[in-house]
Amino acid sequence: MRFAMNHIAAPKVALPDFFAMARRLGATEVEIRNDLPDVMATWKPGDVKAAAEAAGVTILSINALYPFNVWKGDLPAKAERMADYAARAGAKALVMCPLNEGRPVGHSEVVAALESMAPILRERGLMGLVEPLGFPISSLRTKREAIAAIEEAAGWDVFRLLHDTFHHHLSGETEFYPRRTALAHISGVTDPRVAVKDMLDAHRVLVDANDRLENLAQIRALLGAGYEGPFSFEPFAAEVHDLPDPEAALRDSIAFVTAHV
Repeated sequence: MRFAMNHIAAPKVALPDFFAMARRLGATEVEIRNDLPDVMATWKPGDVKAAAEAAGVTILSINALYPFNVWKGDLPAKAERMADYAARAGAKALVMCPLNEGRPVGHSEVVAALESMAPILRERGLMGLVEPLGFPISSLRTKREAIAAIEEAAGWDVFRLLHDTFHHHLSGETEFYPRRTALAHISGVTDPRVAVKDMLDAHRVLVDANDRLENLAQIRALLGAGYEGPFSFEPFAAEVHDLPDPEAALRDSIAFVTAHV
């Protein structure tokens, strides 16, 4: 297995330093973001590309286009801006997240959004990574639903799944689709007090022996079924972001996962 680094694992580390840190941790693949930290708003795409090339890392994705399945308002223009930025920065893909506000979005709307997004990706040589969100209020909770929409949109040339261990656990989905999956996000929840239905991004920490999300079992299942992509660390908890030495913490989590998978 191989690991990748999502910038949210160390959002206080400046971009070039983050790339260098990833290399020291043995990762040559990284993800940048348009939220925390907002690389898109603070870095020119050409400078991002140059920094990645200097560090010897590949930018897997920009995270994330939201809500990709509500194709109206400013979303089409936002999608084009993100795709342009990704292409110029040398990124390979855009992460695409569904509406997560308690309002349902019909299957036909998801298909239509994918059909509209596909030519934007094709024209720029990008992949769209569809990431179901397992929260109870999510409009697209499972990979099965995402697959059905991609199938109907005839979009497998530009779309793949993003398996997130946190969202997989929250959704209750038990099926894995390794050959449809291009990227996996890993994070753990260790707080024993929070019920699964109440788990939020703020609970997501690095994977260790106290993990409640069955990360190790999920990783084994993906690898055992033929998944060949990277596992990218994506913790959202402030306690991780505030660590004085995020590199050491990531190194420990890498060692734990490696030793037990």
